[in-house]
Order: sequence, then structure tokens, then C-alpha cells
Amino acid sequence: MSAWLVSLEGTMAGERLALALAVSAALLHAVFGALQKGRHDPWLSRGAIDCCYGLMSAPVALFAVPFPEPHMWPIFAGVLLIHTGYKIAQAMAYTRGDYTVVYPVVRGTGPLFTVIGAYFLFGEIFTVTQWVGVLVLLAGIFGLAAYNLRYLTVDRDLLPSALVIAFVTGGFVAAYTTYDAYGIRATADPFTFLAWFFLIDSFVMPVVAFARWRRLPAPPPVGWLMARGAIGGVVAIFSFGSVMLATRLDNVGEAAVLRETSPVFAAAIGWLFLKESIGPWRLALMVLIAVGAVIVELGS
Repeated sequence: MSAWLVSLEGTMAGERLALALAVSAALLHAVFGALQKGRHDPWLSRGAIDCCYGLMSAPVALFAVPFPEPHMWPIFAGVLLIHTGYKIAQAMAYTRGDYTVVYPVVRGTGPLFTVIGAYFLFGEIFTVTQWVGVLVLLAGIFGLAAYNLRYLTVDRDLLPSALVIAFVTGGFVAAYTTYDAYGIRATADPFTFLAWFFLIDSFVMPVVAFARWRRLPAPPPVGWLMARGAIGGVVAIFSFGSVMLATRLDNVGEAAVLRETSPVFAAAIGWLFLKESIGPWRLALMVLIAVGAVIVELGS
């Protein structure tokens, strides 16, 4: 499968597959965010998810894919550092702010920084039409966050700090998107990078979550946490894995922008499962996000 995937790089078939992978990643990432924000403490949820996808990836990394080349180990060290910073910032934002406010800000700042980073790292250039699409998409994302902020009635005293942390988290999203694209392109077998990425990325947060769980006066049952972690682990592997493969097959900036249609899916999840309301204005803003993504793709 690795040889087939590599053979698609730079082809029209590769571009179509990258598009499908990026949109799939958007849906799955919205599900992933809801799993982390949902019933349990975001720190505990993230620790359980990381623990599960580390266990899932270990046999694949150790026995099913080629061993990483020596030059990959410093790259994996950078992966661990950037993703740990992202997870800490995201958990802090989710602890302070409503999901439908925090999530759009995180995902809105990410693609803008990623497009700029892809220009400097990979020489990718967006057309004027694509930049229009980016601006339309960002208008929808930040408009959604502003609307939620304006009419949200709970935990308003924590929202300013939540929004600041969400903006910082968006910077980490851009950093890991461009860095992971660099990493998956630096190895001969993309599945080697993916398997070892998930194994190495699982080292820190389970330890943090366990320490936090022990300090809670009434810690949630481990069984419930691990059940959520198992579901989240599968979603994370397909979500992050899809967008990383998309960045190997096609432009990093386009994959990042298309993935950021996830606030549309996130708002739907917030409405259906987290009982957060959606009105006509929010629906219109979600349509704006989708239109922006379509413009980016048509302008390529």
C-alpha cells in the first residue's frame, strides 16, 4: 500500500485522494474535539485517548512497518515537543471556554498560519482566488466564534482567557501541520512516520492525566475514561493520519484549509450531542465556512 500511495504523489489521482482525506479529517477532528470536551475533564479525556492510540500503534510501529531512518529521530523529538504544547493549550482552552466558541478560534487561526508557513517551508503559493476562499472561510469561522461569544450566557468571566489560549492553540495547530508535513515527507514509507508518530506522541499526556486523576476528590471511573479513550484513539488515528497523508500527496496549505471546515461539523455535533443551540445566524456562518473551502479547492 505504501508503494501505491507514493506513486500517487504529484498526480491528479493523488490530488483527488488528498481532497477526500482532508475533508474526512475535518469531520473526524470535530468528533475528536467533542470527545475531548465532552462529559469528562478534558485533561483526563486527552490522556485516555493518547494512551489508547499509543497501545494501538505500538505493534504496528514495532512489527508491521519499516524501522525509521536515523535522521527521523530528531524529527520525532520535534513532533513530541510541538504536539505536547498543542495538547496542553487545547486542554486549558476547553477547561475555560464553551466548545462552540473555543473550537472555531483554534481552527480558524490554524489554516492562516499554515498557509504562510507552507509558503516559506515548501514554496507553496496560493492563487488570488484561493486567498479569497481563505478569507471567506476565516470570516465564517471567526464570525461563528464572535456570535457564540456575544450570546453565550455561561462562564463569561473565563471567556477572555479561553479565547487568548485558543488563539495560541491555533498557532500550535499551524506549527504541527507544517512540521508533520515535513516529517511525513522525510521518510520513504509514510506509514512508518504515522505509526511511530502515534506511538511517540502518546508518551506525555497519559502521565499528566493520571497525576490529575489521582488529585481529584471524586475521580471518574477508569473504565468509562478508557472506553472514551478507545473510541477517541481510533478517531484520532484516522483524523490526524488522513490529513498527514493528504499533505504528502498534495499541497500542505490546501489540506490545512479544507480540514478547517471542521467547525461546521463541530457545530452540528455541539447541537446534536452537547445540547448547544444553533440559530439561523450560526447556520449562515457555517455555510460561509463551507463556501470558502469550495472556493479554495476550485481556485487551485
